[in-house]
Amino acid sequence: MKQTIKLSLITVVFLNINLIANEKLEDINVISATKTIQNINSTTSNIEVITAQEIEERHYTTVAQALNSLSGINFTSNGGLGTSTAVYMRGMASKRLLVLLNGVRQNDITGLSGADFSNLIITDIAQIEVIKGAQSGIWGADASAGVINIITKKAKKGFHSTLSAEFGEFKSSNLGTTLSYGADNYYVKLNAKRVKTDGFSAQVPRGDNVTKYEDDGYENTTISFDAGVSIDNNNKITLYHTIVDAKSEFDGGAMGDSIEDKANNSSYDSTSKSKFSRVDYHNKNALGDIDIYASNSDFSREFPAYGSNYDGDVREYGADGKVDYRDEDFVIVGADYKKFAHDNAIGREYKNRAIFITNSNTLNKNGNSKTILTQSIRRDIYTAFDSKTTGKIGLKRVHHNIDDFTTSVNYGTAYNVPTLNNLYDPYSGNRDLNAENTKSWDISAEWKGAKIGYFKTKVEDMIDYVSIYGDDGSWLGGAYDNIEGTSTIKGFELGYQTNIGEDFLISTSYTKLDATNEKGKTLARRPDKTLKLGVDYYGVEKLHLALHGEYVGERFSRDDKQGQQTGKYTVANFSTNYQISPKFNLYGKVDNITDKRYQTVDGYSTSPRAVYFGVKVEY
Repeated sequence: MKQTIKLSLITVVFLNINLIANEKLEDINVISATKTIQNINSTTSNIEVITAQEIEERHYTTVAQALNSLSGINFTSNGGLGTSTAVYMRGMASKRLLVLLNGVRQNDITGLSGADFSNLIITDIAQIEVIKGAQSGIWGADASAGVINIITKKAKKGFHSTLSAEFGEFKSSNLGTTLSYGADNYYVKLNAKRVKTDGFSAQVPRGDNVTKYEDDGYENTTISFDAGVSIDNNNKITLYHTIVDAKSEFDGGAMGDSIEDKANNSSYDSTSKSKFSRVDYHNKNALGDIDIYASNSDFSREFPAYGSNYDGDVREYGADGKVDYRDEDFVIVGADYKKFAHDNAIGREYKNRAIFITNSNTLNKNGNSKTILTQSIRRDIYTAFDSKTTGKIGLKRVHHNIDDFTTSVNYGTAYNVPTLNNLYDPYSGNRDLNAENTKSWDISAEWKGAKIGYFKTKVEDMIDYVSIYGDDGSWLGGAYDNIEGTSTIKGFELGYQTNIGEDFLISTSYTKLDATNEKGKTLARRPDKTLKLGVDYYGVEKLHLALHGEYVGERFSRDDKQGQQTGKYTVANFSTNYQISPKFNLYGKVDNITDKRYQTVDGYSTSPRAVYFGVKVEY
């Protein structure tokens, strides 16, 4: 076994490469850290950004695939495209992550696992901001593990259009188009993406060949509209609306059916139609900036084979104001109101009102050195849960005696309420669930492309699905419950990126994780270590080559290292781009180049080796 692990690591070092775009941090602005635009170097938060260049060079299909390129993040899926997908950030599961798309909540009130990553595809993205650690002091209950903010591209001045087409394995196609027009005082933009694949069997016996079983296909049509108008130099209104229409086939069957029987069952599918809307009014005056907004997230899912429908929505209204004072200091004060509703068999709703304040100070400036101190506090009042006050404090030091050397520390408290499905689902709900209370802190240092950090999170009454198994290991059912006591998730992250000459960009990251419950038993589905390595080659004009991949360490399907081992594997991917002209690009990619047979969830398949080719044209 040890020899296998060593060989996997060697394979990663020499074959698996992690593509990192060569974009300078001083050119990146973010909004998620404090709810206002800041240069990433001026934030105290532990934050990473996936840029448009990275996305376009790697040619990801889903947001989950893009997120998996970052340290401290991994994901599991119950099959191929369109199947249930969970993202883990520093060992914290999806339902503890607040996911936003242009400020609109993606967390599905009708579901059990937060945002629906299975249907969140890559389309028209400018950057993905990822903030790690408890953020409830700024964003509220859903942000106990962190915030993922997906921001789409803005319309450029004049008329512009893009066309893209990708084809490949499993009769897959990925077609997209964007039309936009920008003038001095207004802009409009329309984007459409259509993903379709025959796919492969969602369930397969461990180590078996997916081609032996029936295919589980997937279709996704995502359409978004974005517009804005400047009334004058100080007043602006923006509008954003997205529709995600998807259909997914999956494997199912009766309790006791073998995986082989389920893998050949073609009678199970699901449909999903989600709508996300937001309107913003921005005013700039002598005192500062004021933002007023309204948003709506509407979810509708159907499982015909089970006769089940899930419909719900989240309505949100809010306002905040920012006042700058002194040279680089500011304070933000705001309030918001949310209504969460789950229709159909559950027929429940609850409301949330909140006020918050964030203050940021830049101190001890001396040449290039400075100290940044940020403090946030938030009060949430619920109609169905106890009210809660949460907060966050961050400190960052840019040192003058060592060039490019920074240190930072963050501490935050968080509150995560159970979903209405957790509480009232007729099969797995538990009306006695308590909300989770979280405390997290991290400390990190960065110098010339190298980063090291330590993090620790404690969660009281962690909500999880508790399964019941028979003496033979067969699953008999289960329900949601609070894990008694305090669960502790801790670990460290290492990262390094450097250029070798003018042609190569080398990057690597390593995460060590220790996730246990009150009794010291290891939590399921979290790998104890991950290693991600990569290199990009730009030595030939107009050509880009990249190998990227990861080694996933020990991971088990059940708590206390029970059930099936779903880790200890290496996956490598390849991509290439050829820029025929500034407006015309050809590309290709190979997923799982070594044709590794592995499973992130026991009994559920992953893609074998798959080849894709594409083209993108701009006008």
